Amino acid sequence: MKAFGLDGPQSEDLLRPVFMGCATKNAKVVAISLGSLQRLIALKAVPHSAVPLMITTMSDAMSQGVDIQLRILQTLVSLIPNFPDIHGALLGDALLLCFKLQESKIAVVSSTAAATLRQLVMFVVDKMVTEDNAENTDASLSEVNLPNGTTKQLGPSALDAFSVFEDLCLLANSEKPHFLKLESLHKTFALELIESVLTNYHTHFRKHPELILLLQHLLCPLLLKALSDRPIFPLTLRCTRVVFLLLKQFSEELTTESEVFLTLLIKIFSDDGDASGDHGHGSHHVRPLWMKVLAMEIMRGLCSDAELMRNVWDRYDAQESGAKIFASLVTALKRLITEKPAILGVGTQMAGVGVSTEVTNSTYSLERVATAASATVSGVVGTVIGSSAGLSLHGSSMKLQCIDQLDKADSPPIPESYIYLLTLQCLVSLCDGLAGFTGPLYTAIVIQRPKAAGDTIVRAPPALDIASMPKNEPSTKQLGIVRDIIESGWPAFLAALSFVISTNLSDELFVEVLASYQALTNVSGMLGLTTPRDAFFTSLSKLAVPARVVSSLESYVESQTPRSTASFSENLGLTGPAQAPGLSERNMACLKVLISSAVFLAGSLAESWFGVLEVLQNADYVLTSKGVGPGKRAILSQGATTTSALRDRSASVPRHPLLSDLEPETLQMAIQRLFDASKNLEDNAYKHFVNALCRLSAEMVEMQSGGETALVSDESHEDVASVAGLSPRSGAAHRRRVSGIHIPRTLRSGDFGITKLGGVTMLNIHRLIYRSPDVAWDATTNHLLSVIHTSYAPQSIRVQAASVLDEILVIVPRNLSSTGDLQAQVQKRVLDVLAQQVVPEPAALAASTTTSVEMRRMGLETLHQILQASGHTLVVGWETIFYMLESVCRHSSPVRTASIDSVSMLSESSSPSMRSKSLPPLLGLGNPSEKGQVALVKIAFQSLTLVCDSVTTLSPEHLRLCISALGQFGRQADTNIALTAAASLLWSVSDAIQSKRKNADEEPQYSELWMFFLLEVLGLCMDSRQEVRDGAIQTLFRTVQLYGSTLSLETWDQCIWRVIFPLLDSLTAEIRRLTNAVSGEVSASQLWDESKILALNSIGSIFHDFLTSKIMQLDSFSKAWDVFVNHIQDSILLDSRPISAPALRCLEKAVKVSPTVNLPPIVSRVLLRVWQAIDVLGGAVIQVSSGQAPTSATEARFQRPFTQESLVALVDVIQTVRKANRLVDDCEWTLDRLTRLMEILKGILTYPNSPDFRPDIDVLPPVQAAVMETVEGIDLSVPGSPSLVLQDLSEYATLSFLAAFDVPSAPKSQTPQKRITYIAISKKTLPMLVDLFMRYKLDPEIYIDGTLEAILSAYSIPVKLKYDCPAPSKIGKDQPLWKTATTSFLRIVKECADQINKLAQDTSPDRIESIWRQILDVFRGGILADCSAAESFPLDVQEAEENFDLALISSLEIDVAPHLGDSRVPDHLVGQLAKILHLGSRLQESEMNSEDVSDLASPKVEAIHIHNSGSTESGTFVHRERFSYWCFDLLFLICSNTSSGRDQAHARQRLAALSIPSLLNRCRTTLVGFVADEALRGRLPFPRAREQELLYVLRKLLELKLWPGSLWAAVSDKPSQYAVEQPGADASLSPALLMADVVKRSTVAHLFHFYPVLLEIASTPRKAPSAWVVPTKAMSSAGPLTNGYTIFDSDAQGNVNAVELDARTLAQNCLKEVGKEMGVSR
Repeated sequence: MKAFGLDGPQSEDLLRPVFMGCATKNAKVVAISLGSLQRLIALKAVPHSAVPLMITTMSDAMSQGVDIQLRILQTLVSLIPNFPDIHGALLGDALLLCFKLQESKIAVVSSTAAATLRQLVMFVVDKMVTEDNAENTDASLSEVNLPNGTTKQLGPSALDAFSVFEDLCLLANSEKPHFLKLESLHKTFALELIESVLTNYHTHFRKHPELILLLQHLLCPLLLKALSDRPIFPLTLRCTRVVFLLLKQFSEELTTESEVFLTLLIKIFSDDGDASGDHGHGSHHVRPLWMKVLAMEIMRGLCSDAELMRNVWDRYDAQESGAKIFASLVTALKRLITEKPAILGVGTQMAGVGVSTEVTNSTYSLERVATAASATVSGVVGTVIGSSAGLSLHGSSMKLQCIDQLDKADSPPIPESYIYLLTLQCLVSLCDGLAGFTGPLYTAIVIQRPKAAGDTIVRAPPALDIASMPKNEPSTKQLGIVRDIIESGWPAFLAALSFVISTNLSDELFVEVLASYQALTNVSGMLGLTTPRDAFFTSLSKLAVPARVVSSLESYVESQTPRSTASFSENLGLTGPAQAPGLSERNMACLKVLISSAVFLAGSLAESWFGVLEVLQNADYVLTSKGVGPGKRAILSQGATTTSALRDRSASVPRHPLLSDLEPETLQMAIQRLFDASKNLEDNAYKHFVNALCRLSAEMVEMQSGGETALVSDESHEDVASVAGLSPRSGAAHRRRVSGIHIPRTLRSGDFGITKLGGVTMLNIHRLIYRSPDVAWDATTNHLLSVIHTSYAPQSIRVQAASVLDEILVIVPRNLSSTGDLQAQVQKRVLDVLAQQVVPEPAALAASTTTSVEMRRMGLETLHQILQASGHTLVVGWETIFYMLESVCRHSSPVRTASIDSVSMLSESSSPSMRSKSLPPLLGLGNPSEKGQVALVKIAFQSLTLVCDSVTTLSPEHLRLCISALGQFGRQADTNIALTAAASLLWSVSDAIQSKRKNADEEPQYSELWMFFLLEVLGLCMDSRQEVRDGAIQTLFRTVQLYGSTLSLETWDQCIWRVIFPLLDSLTAEIRRLTNAVSGEVSASQLWDESKILALNSIGSIFHDFLTSKIMQLDSFSKAWDVFVNHIQDSILLDSRPISAPALRCLEKAVKVSPTVNLPPIVSRVLLRVWQAIDVLGGAVIQVSSGQAPTSATEARFQRPFTQESLVALVDVIQTVRKANRLVDDCEWTLDRLTRLMEILKGILTYPNSPDFRPDIDVLPPVQAAVMETVEGIDLSVPGSPSLVLQDLSEYATLSFLAAFDVPSAPKSQTPQKRITYIAISKKTLPMLVDLFMRYKLDPEIYIDGTLEAILSAYSIPVKLKYDCPAPSKIGKDQPLWKTATTSFLRIVKECADQINKLAQDTSPDRIESIWRQILDVFRGGILADCSAAESFPLDVQEAEENFDLALISSLEIDVAPHLGDSRVPDHLVGQLAKILHLGSRLQESEMNSEDVSDLASPKVEAIHIHNSGSTESGTFVHRERFSYWCFDLLFLICSNTSSGRDQAHARQRLAALSIPSLLNRCRTTLVGFVADEALRGRLPFPRAREQELLYVLRKLLELKLWPGSLWAAVSDKPSQYAVEQPGADASLSPALLMADVVKRSTVAHLFHFYPVLLEIASTPRKAPSAWVVPTKAMSSAGPLTNGYTIFDSDAQGNVNAVELDARTLAQNCLKEVGKEMGVSR
């Protein structure tokens, strides 16, 4: 087919049928032919030479039907692109076909032709582009005449494009074309073609000046004319579209034309309808709305091109003679947007929530809006506002913008508010363009690029300084353009934006406007344009926090009830706000933007910070006020229903970021982030920021204080006023009105500025430390101090300021490095500021209030925290610290005596200056309440405690200040504090001083300081409060005791005479004063007693520890010791008794250590002085114990009852002195001193007046134990000492029986009465006497000097009392005292009986008689004691008791009987034994009553009188029959000659001779009584006991064998003389008398004596009493046991061979024995 495409016969043959078919005029054939032609063209089978013929053929066929015409158009579309070489006329013919078809009445043909034309024209221009791009072209150039009269050589394609475009311009202007052979063309279509070309090839047009000339000379005049003529919608529409392209793409090439077009467009949309057209047409017509809309739509597109707008400014406005196109544009936009406020409506949200919007009758004034920089809506709207008024993309825009409605012959319906929407979009685009260019460039220049290598990124940079930027940089020029635009146009921008943001905008538009606000604010700030930036901030501030919201908030809170009268608004039918005043959603969005911009521009705001912080303060107030929380705040909805509907429809669509996160909490966090961003500021910027905060705070404080005077008036704070702007300002009222700051009736809880100042300072603490003070320190601290010192400021604000300041002062030292000079400087700054808070100025003292006290308290707490956290790092400021601490102290005025004053003067006389001259004395500063004073002292004392914890780091001067401060705190009213200062802290200071004394170079200095310390403590020792006083005393002596070993003798001498003795003197004097005072001070005296006790205890420890090593080495020791002992003695005798024991203990401690020193003479004198004191004290005790009356007032004082404790202490002192004496002298005291000692001990033991007796039954009480211990410790090797001790112990043993007494009870006492029993000491001494006696039983002295009698006498009492003895114990089961005494007594009797006889030659008879009398007295008491109490005991116990008493009988038999018959014992004493046994053997109570127990004289043998009157009474028998029979047995035994003791036969014979009368009298009573009673009783049986007694007596008489002649001696005048040997019988006597004399010498003389009564019994006619008895050989072993029955021994098999005997038989046997003796019986 390519071959056919070449010129030749074949091509002609191929095309001929086609052409022929086209010529047939047959529609079908023509259509087929054109289709074939089109096919051939597409296959490139048509030669170029056939193109003219094809065009001609198609031209001829053009008159055919629609199909043919459409085929032609399709063929043309294929033809021209496939034959690029079609140029010139041929191209014109081809295009002409399309133009003709475009004019067809048939729509489809016309539209298809129009589309084909566009395509072909585009192809023509495209061929030009191809030609331009071809590097080597062979095409010939053609010369063309240009519109400006010049010519130019153009290529074929360029020429075609030039020609076509030129003709289009001519045709659009109704002129005849040069290239196309058209008569005319629709202007609209021509403009459309022009628009298409310019739209697609504007870049290539700029490369062809000839085409630019066409635009300049043909198209621009055409457009200007069209726009100036009467507007026709289709034409004007297309013209404006082309104008837009020209301005958009060729503004640089068409500078003048662009200026004209821009001016025209501005004039069009700003025309108010009265203006006429320009450019010489002269006809006046009103431009319709649609034309304004078209102009605004074009302008919107232009405004969105930021670079174009900058170029417009640079080309026109920047030129001195140029038209102010940009300024005119902004002004026109501002005027247009504010043209009809009623259409835009009112944005009710912008006034806040819960605030009534004021509505006035005045119409909107354009001039007011132009100058307004306010966000308020009041006064800018008409009276009637439609509910549908407002702007929104949904309700105000067109579905298809007017400029794009090319198919409309008439203008479409245009919403009334659409033009204002366009205006708003223009403004927004301009703002966005400025920010879009400046922002990234600013970021690149100042944020991302550090100043030098290694520098940190600047996060809060300053504004750009364009003047310092490189001049040749394009960006510099562009930034300058933006700066100039803002400087020139910000008023119009602000007026327009401030107005439109207050109208009824949809959320989308509101966000755009708000973003424009933010953009212009940021751009102004970035470029350093202070005035516009502040203006935008001010406007944003009022939009964010409306003043009416702030002012209405408090009234809402206070007004909780409806008003009684109707308000004006209620009369109008309007109601007030139903909810709490607050911020709407849009207010909060504005606030969010303001905060964001402030953060962004933080580094450059400088003085403008004040306004920003002011609105943040108000915002914080509104957001945090009660009733305005997120749950109570209603977000105001839009007024336009369309907007509301849109909002409902798009509720689920994510909201714009500016309208999200608008909760109060989120905004508060955003506000906080702004303050947090302060850490990114440069130092200078931060300084401005802090100054603004301080200024804001100062104004608020002044307003809340009532504004009486300037916040800072003190000269010392002038710098604060200059920095923070705290001086009074005449414009305060105006300031409040504009800013919206409101003074509520109820003061705000805290100051916003102070709060944020504290937070900011915490974030920038390094600036306060490491930067110059003028950067942050001075402004911050001076402002806070000024608020604190403003007495008329609200309390909460002052407290808040103090809290913030204190927090700063605490944090700064913690973050301070410990190197360099900076440390000292910062620490001094901190403490100096703190001192200004803690120590008020003198002028403020008179007005001291609770708030002032609270300020000081907080400052002291801060000092405590500083010391706690950073005290160890302090290198300076200790003077200031002590200055602050002492400022809270108040002088105390204790009751003082002369002695106390002397101590105080002593402690203060050597005190150095308390304070340096630069710090005035502050004791008693101010006049706070007692409660406030206590609080200040408490917290200050905590700090002082911390200082004392690190006291080792203080210098001597600082230690002296510390001691003085502690002394002052020790005198404060708070007892706990005073006690801690006196007892604990001063002790730690003492440790520190002593630790420094180890350095030899500093020892003198610190020794002097230590003495100063002691004197300071001494002053506290006389404090009126016991706790403090005692604490000081403890501290004083503890430190002396701890460090006494390191003190020199000179220091010791000072301590003794300047501290210890003066303290005792003062305490004693005060006690004496109080003792002699009224009774009301008794309790006070007791408290002082306790203090003296403490002092004495401490002094005792001091003397104990240092007596030998230090005190004895002093030259004044002798005098000191004498003074010391006198103090002790006087304290015991003259002071109250509680002091006595401690005083004695003090002396005891001192004496204990004295023997260890190797100085015997000194020690001897020491001990002698102590014994002298003991002697005096013992005399005082003895005087009371002996009951002696005092002879003087002084002695009367001695008789104050000694306590048991003091008596124990006295005994302990005695023991200590004795031990010391033994160590020194190595011997016991002399007997005289021992005698005095025993007197004193006895007086102590029997002291009756102690108020604190202890129980003394189970165990020894302390006094008795101490006395016994002392007695036991006596060395009995001293002659006479055993007797001395034994006699005293014997007396001790009797105390429980003779000296027990009841202690008088105190009046109204509920406690049971005490009784002093001495039982325990008796229990101890009774056995102890035995032991001592055993040790010294061979010592004749104890027998000679009466010691033994004393011992026996001691035992006699409990033995006699027996069951009447006091109980031996309360708790345990100790042995009864009488048993102990009995056992002990029997042991002594066993040992002493034989010894008495041995010492008879050395002992006087009287002494021997006395001893035996005492022994028998004890036996008598034991045998004859009242035992009726035992009758209630169980039988086994009774039996055991009887068995115990058997020991007495045994002892009499074994130990007494063999020795009692000694010749040196008087007869009456010997006979007393038998008498005692006689009495003890009685079985009937009547017998006991008839006998005189006390009459123990030697008995006489009574005659037998049988016919005495008898009795039938049974009688009362003793309970202890066994014991009676035991006595009876012993009585028979001592009278019998069957005893085994043959070695003492003479003594036994004498005893028997003197005892037989008692035995015979005892038997007579039984036998005669039976005979007498038997006659009366008849068959009435006798009681068992009498029958048993009768049988026993008869049997014993039958068994009894007397010593030969015993009865004869017994009845003689001299029984002792004839007991052993009797004179022979007198033969001169009558037989009867001789027989009687002989019978009395018989061994059975007793049977002869009872012969008559035996006859009576033997002859008894009735049955006599009987019993079973063993044979005679067994009778000797039988004895009466229980109930008088005889129990016999059994044999090996257990069988007893007994016979029954009765009284008659026994009597007969006795008579038989008589007969045997007479020889008349076998």
